[in-house]
Amino acid sequence: MPEPVAPAVPPTPPVALSALLAREDLALRQIAGPAGPALVIHGAHTSEMADPYPYLLGGELLLTAGVHIPQGAEAGRFDDYVSRVVAAGGAALGFGVAPVHDTVPPALVAACDAQGLPLLEVPPRTTFSGVARAVWQLMAQARLAELRRVTDAQQSLAAAASRPDPVPSVLRQLAQRLGGHAILFGPDGTGIAQAGRTVPDEVRAALSKLTQVVRPTGPRPPEPDRGTAGEPGLPAVPRSGTAGAPGAGGPGTGVARAGGAGSPRTSGLGGPAPGEPGSAAPAADAAGVSGAGRAPSGGAAASAAPVPASPPRPAPSSATDTLGDTHLAAYALGAGEGFVLGVASGQRVPGDHTIASVAAVLLSLLTGEHQSGSGAARSAALVRLLLGSSPEEVAPLLGDGRWIVVHARPEAQSPDAVAASALGAALGSPLVDVGRDVVRVLAPAEREPVPQPGWTLGVSAAAGPGEWPAADGQAARALARARATRVPLVRHGARPGLAELVPRADAQAHARALLGPLGAQPALAETLRTWLSLHGSWDRTAVALGVHRNTVRQRIARCAALLDADLDEADVRMELWFALRQG
Repeated sequence: MPEPVAPAVPPTPPVALSALLAREDLALRQIAGPAGPALVIHGAHTSEMADPYPYLLGGELLLTAGVHIPQGAEAGRFDDYVSRVVAAGGAALGFGVAPVHDTVPPALVAACDAQGLPLLEVPPRTTFSGVARAVWQLMAQARLAELRRVTDAQQSLAAAASRPDPVPSVLRQLAQRLGGHAILFGPDGTGIAQAGRTVPDEVRAALSKLTQVVRPTGPRPPEPDRGTAGEPGLPAVPRSGTAGAPGAGGPGTGVARAGGAGSPRTSGLGGPAPGEPGSAAPAADAAGVSGAGRAPSGGAAASAAPVPASPPRPAPSSATDTLGDTHLAAYALGAGEGFVLGVASGQRVPGDHTIASVAAVLLSLLTGEHQSGSGAARSAALVRLLLGSSPEEVAPLLGDGRWIVVHARPEAQSPDAVAASALGAALGSPLVDVGRDVVRVLAPAEREPVPQPGWTLGVSAAAGPGEWPAADGQAARALARARATRVPLVRHGARPGLAELVPRADAQAHARALLGPLGAQPALAETLRTWLSLHGSWDRTAVALGVHRNTVRQRIARCAALLDADLDEADVRMELWFALRQG
């Protein structure tokens, strides 16, 4: 019988139930259920509904005065009520002894003891709003403490990265901050450098095995048929280790957990920390298991028909697991060379994942420099550009082949240097420019960009060094379209079109003549271009340009007047679009 899946809890810092009980001003008293420092809550909610299940997110302290429970109610009613709270993921129950009930009903105490739900008695002088306020105060204190710890660790890691031996220094600082062991694995799986507490050989072996989950691999093995155990075509899948450990960490995106015990938990770039609240999507075993043919039940061996390998799939950026009481974590470094950071610690507390992610970003940059010597090459390219060399002359210092420009905008807040570096590492390039609202990345064209959690991307067509400025404009327009259409990634269309039939010089001369009335007002031309690209949508154009929709209407009306053209005509729109594409 499958195990029940615990509801996801809100992404709020956990507060120890013991800390709430220690508040003398509340005078709360636990009278049933388990106790201990490991019990935490993620909020407080008041409800007098007979069935609170639909109104709980999970992890709450549910407060009730028992209005829905009449005096002398039978024990079965309390059993049903507590079971619904437990099923919804409620962390604890607080019962107010006034004004409906003079004491906590004994049947409720028995039900909470039987189902393992902590039960608190709330005295008459303590209001539910006072309890909720105390919970939020404790959460604010926990969040502040976590932010201070992360900030201090980030500064220490950055200082370590600037030392003469940056990689060992970062590992030492990381191991000290997490109170565990940190090791950098090379592309071949061997340990390059390590620091921190000594760990047993079995822990090191388990950590080395976990790195295979996040290390870039070749084609995925064929997927086995999804069916019940023992069906033909469903191979037995051996598993080892223990279930993925719960942890806590910084902000990010969804986490996928494989279905059985021993399966590592994985996450994409920037997502919630492995094991954090908010992760519940099931996924196939990230390590990949071959589903090649199996002998039939008759006993005689039979050759299975060859199954073609699936296309390569991107590996997750991080994974966690446990071995006994030891928490394991692996982080793929973004330089694209197969380096992996491994961490083993005795416990995971809020902020650990964020601290380890900062270290992974720094090590990504350091291993990239070590692997290719690109730092010196970039410095030489910059010096030559400043001294008058053309992009075509300095481009070979950065690498061979064609390039793409990516414009990226974060969904939640303004970009920062660490997030931008992580994005560049994910896109396979250290050439990152952090602007006020947009991050620009110049990346090799042979690596196909994929959507990144928490970012909206616009990607140019592949271009040579002489075409980089045009590619920059393509990426900017693609980003505007991605934001307007609310998709994570838009690529500039690079297929041949009508423009290829007209000599470029003639096309540009025609565009200058047609768009001449708009020349003194660049905002009008850009608004017209965006409006046409979005099929005349006022709202989406306003989103793409970051202006009010009435501003868009005014600008388009001004364009129509200056051009003396009816912009509702398809032929006029086509001709203007052709001209605008020459800019």
